[in-house]
Amino acid sequence: MRPRSSPALLANLALALLMAVVPARAQAPAVEQEVRELPPAYEEEMLRLAEILGSLHYLRELCGAQEGQLWREQMQELLDKEEPTAERRARLIARFNRGYRGYREIHRECTPAAAEAANRYLRQGIRIAAEIPNRYGR
Repeated sequence: MRPRSSPALLANLALALLMAVVPARAQAPAVEQEVRELPPAYEEEMLRLAEILGSLHYLRELCGAQEGQLWREQMQELLDKEEPTAERRARLIARFNRGYRGYREIHRECTPAAAEAANRYLRQGIRIAAEIPNRYGR
């Protein structure tokens, strides 16, 4: 995964170019308000991956995997590498929590359905994690 999305780099470059051409005191505040960081093209996949990690955090522990905080740590690592804006970070964390809480409300014990859901999410998470850099670049 790329640490920063290319639209963000382009926006920063555009802002730097505008500030070099236009006097700073005349245009900088207006330019800063207009330039917004766009989410990366792979945003939907990242949101889905965050939700899967939250689901795995609950389901794997429920079914006795004894992995501790592994899936939460994976989410933290994803956030650290991605370096999202505060707004985007909040969306990713909300999706992680949605995945966790969604299964916590349904499953109180490890059933065959819960174990199958965990296995399905493991496969889907692996696929998405591999797809993002392969499809969108590193």
